[in-house]
Amino acid sequence: MIYKIGIYKRKGWFDLEDILILIFMGVIGLLFMYWGFLLCVKEKINIMHDYHYTKVNEADKKAYTQIMGIAVIVIGVGCLLSGVASLFIGGAKSGIVFGGFFAIGILMMLYGQIKYNHGLF
Repeated sequence: MIYKIGIYKRKGWFDLEDILILIFMGVIGLLFMYWGFLLCVKEKINIMHDYHYTKVNEADKKAYTQIMGIAVIVIGVGCLLSGVASLFIGGAKSGIVFGGFFAIGILMMLYGQIKYNHGLF
């Protein structure tokens, strides 16, 4: 029997749909966090399309990869937390969690692109 209190669900077992969302979003989130690690810590700028960093000065590449890497990690954390949230508040409502982190990550990427690449392309 399912009882809804506010936006939280109380029940004995998790739905299969919610578990599949957790697995899918978790894998995607971990993949994004790995890519962010490669950008931020390892400074592997070549995993990005080359037109994203054609105008970045050699001196600014470390700062550019750090901001872009952190932004990708933020998006990955949003995916992972969205999957976990799907267990408690349902799949569709957990998209709100992802949307917030995605917006923050995209804004960070735009900041890095405009500051270091002097434009979006």
